[in-house]
Amino acid sequence: MDLTQGTAREKNDRAKKMMLWFGIVSLIMGFAGWTSAYIVSSKRKDWLDNIDLPQAFFISTAIIITSSITYWLAKRAMKQGNQKMTGNWLLVTLVLGITFIILQFVGFSQMLESGYYFTGPTSNIKMSYIFLIAFVHIVHVVAGLISLITVIVQFFRKKYSADNMLGLELGATFWHFLDFLWVYLILFMLFVR
Repeated sequence: MDLTQGTAREKNDRAKKMMLWFGIVSLIMGFAGWTSAYIVSSKRKDWLDNIDLPQAFFISTAIIITSSITYWLAKRAMKQGNQKMTGNWLLVTLVLGITFIILQFVGFSQMLESGYYFTGPTSNIKMSYIFLIAFVHIVHVVAGLISLITVIVQFFRKKYSADNMLGLELGATFWHFLDFLWVYLILFMLFVR
């Protein structure tokens, strides 16, 4: 395929999609670095093997997976020209995204109640990594929520249609990436002891 061919809109759409994928790849590299450091640090003598992840992390995992499904349903409804369902599914996705973040902080509270701290004399390197990895993911979910709010605002301004939904597609791609990333991270922290 010759990327220099096509209308100005097609070229613009391809450029925006490519920029999103460059951003996603850079995020993957960052999280790969943190999970690699986690693995290297797991060889330390003070590494705790018997720490259970907070229950809220598992509930939030179900929430973010569900939010990915609702975003997909919004995109499908838009392709079918069903404006009402598109709006409904986008708003449900927003509520689920906010719920995910709240549950992450509940998980942090559960870790603190169990006596695990991010820093200080009673901290542990493993818990510090778990706090760090989860918090950095939360920051990216906040970016995803900002993107989602932008999509919702543009949707209600009637900027999208079945044949013009680039912003919705880009937002959905980023959201699905955040979902996949969290599932990877929770499985990583669960199985890499």
